[in-house]
Amino acid sequence: MKKSYEYVRVAVAVPKIKIADTNNNVKEILSIVKNAYLENVKVIVFPELCITGYTCADLFNQKTLIESSEDALNYLLNETKELNILIAVGMPVKADNQLFNCAVLIQNGDILGIVPKTYVPNYNEFYEKRWFASSTSRVSVKINLCGQEIPFSENLLFKDTRSELCIGVDVCEDLWVNIPPSSYHTLYGANLILNPSASNETIGKPDYRRDIVRIQSAKCITSYAYTSAGETESTTDVVFSGHALITENGSILKEERSPEENEMVYADIDIAKLTNERIKFNSFMSRNEERDYQYVEINLGYNENIELKRYIDAKPFVPSDKEERFKRCKEIINIQATGLYQRLSKIGAKKAVIGISGGLDSTLALIVTVEAFKKLKQPLSNIVAVTMPGFGTTDRTYNNAQTLMKELGVTTKEISIKEACILHYKDIGHDINVHDITYENVQARERTQILMDLSNKEGGIVVGTGDLSELALGWCTYNGDQMSMYGVNSSIPKTLVRYLVKWYADEVTTGNIKEALLDVCDTPVSPELLPPDKDGNIQQFTEKTVGSYDLNDFFLFNMLRNGYEPEKIYYLAQIAFKDIYAKELILKTLKNFYKRFFTQQFKRSCMPDGVKVGSVSLSPRGDWRMPSDASYNLWLEKLDNLS
Repeated sequence: MKKSYEYVRVAVAVPKIKIADTNNNVKEILSIVKNAYLENVKVIVFPELCITGYTCADLFNQKTLIESSEDALNYLLNETKELNILIAVGMPVKADNQLFNCAVLIQNGDILGIVPKTYVPNYNEFYEKRWFASSTSRVSVKINLCGQEIPFSENLLFKDTRSELCIGVDVCEDLWVNIPPSSYHTLYGANLILNPSASNETIGKPDYRRDIVRIQSAKCITSYAYTSAGETESTTDVVFSGHALITENGSILKEERSPEENEMVYADIDIAKLTNERIKFNSFMSRNEERDYQYVEINLGYNENIELKRYIDAKPFVPSDKEERFKRCKEIINIQATGLYQRLSKIGAKKAVIGISGGLDSTLALIVTVEAFKKLKQPLSNIVAVTMPGFGTTDRTYNNAQTLMKELGVTTKEISIKEACILHYKDIGHDINVHDITYENVQARERTQILMDLSNKEGGIVVGTGDLSELALGWCTYNGDQMSMYGVNSSIPKTLVRYLVKWYADEVTTGNIKEALLDVCDTPVSPELLPPDKDGNIQQFTEKTVGSYDLNDFFLFNMLRNGYEPEKIYYLAQIAFKDIYAKELILKTLKNFYKRFFTQQFKRSCMPDGVKVGSVSLSPRGDWRMPSDASYNLWLEKLDNLS
């Protein structure tokens, strides 16, 4: 790994403690810190009041416990002088004639800052106000601890001098209120929130706890590292079991419920991704209340030359969890159908015309159109499905198209394009034996002309079948299959289309329809514009020209959704497709992706209306505005340097 790609390794830990035994507790903490350092962890957070134990109760009023906790911290400082790792530990701190429940952040033997808890719970099983004051009662801005003068404030942010990392702190209950302190921390630059907590266990609480951590990270476009006290904190009427969570912008990177105590979990957070998300969603900073924040410099930097400890999804458009994928497929088809239903309803069109090839995209578009007409409460015979066999049509796709149209009960038409294309070749002086781009595009435009003219005759609209991946790569004929009156697949990537068709086959259909749909899923992707081989099989394979759709969709998602630079996309693709594609092929496909994406923008600039389904869309009216003549040189130069 030659670059950091702006990843920072963060850990959350659950130490095995003894209540009120600070000497034991700090040694357990130190043991975990040393292991974390060996694993290249940059930041580690321990539970609330972990040096003393959270459940000390009235022992917090004992001078012996408070002084011993400071001694324990001093021991930790001395033992970690040579370890460049930021450590957040919880302990009671005296200041301003009061006792505060604090997160103490240390690095290389120095105390960087002390963050007192703001929201001190005093309900149900919690009695914290009996011992601790809120940060709102704080007077001092600096206090002395372990012989050091330390910043003391709930509004401390720890900003790295060698990276864009900026750390803020919530302490347990701070997260559970309606406006957590971290909401303000992130507006002032924090992109990692640490939360040392001591949340006890009750029925249903772990799920709720997970949700508020995850949702707070999403609302604040931040990473969030949360850890709660483990089983050894349990005493009297309460039980703790530990909950270790690392989230990033709504996604759970790592989670352990009831981990083995004296263990940690860690993940690599993506600072670049968070930065890009905040810039893109400019409403993030649209209302910023003025607050008195103090920045403390830290010196950590990004992680370099490490094996990335982070799941890289090879199919980011497709949920990997089967149950989640099931729900997503159902929802997507409903969104697509609703978009078409509303368009037809509002313009008063009673019919839809759609070309059916027996391939994936047109099959999905037909499914969506059928569902839209069910919403319209119009007969499915008002769907005019047209198969238009040409020079490359194979029996396999032709038969599947016929089966689907017949079994679904739509109006079926067959119009061969061969004679019209032969005449057109003659008119423009093209040799029919020359199977070049002219040979192919004449067929695509002839099919579109038939559909457009037929829609006029029927008083309906042409439903487009082209998908998001084809639009990204420009794999469509300008004023041919690029054009329609409403594109239902325009934000569906190719890698997802197959899953949608298969879901519909398995969950909605039976018999001949299901059999045909499943065979469509197994059919190679091809425009079928070149003649089949001598055995009548498809010989024109799209992915031989544009490269694997798995790769191209991976590139598209990470370029548009995450804003990654070419080198980072290449690096991540090598991880995601390890043992599937050679790095030379990945690099070649990525270069081709950039060339096609830039040079084919003109086709997207005049694409028809189409329903937006996911977070990535190329509509020039919404998500993607790009000059048609932009140069791709800067992007390719970065990849050339990797060759």
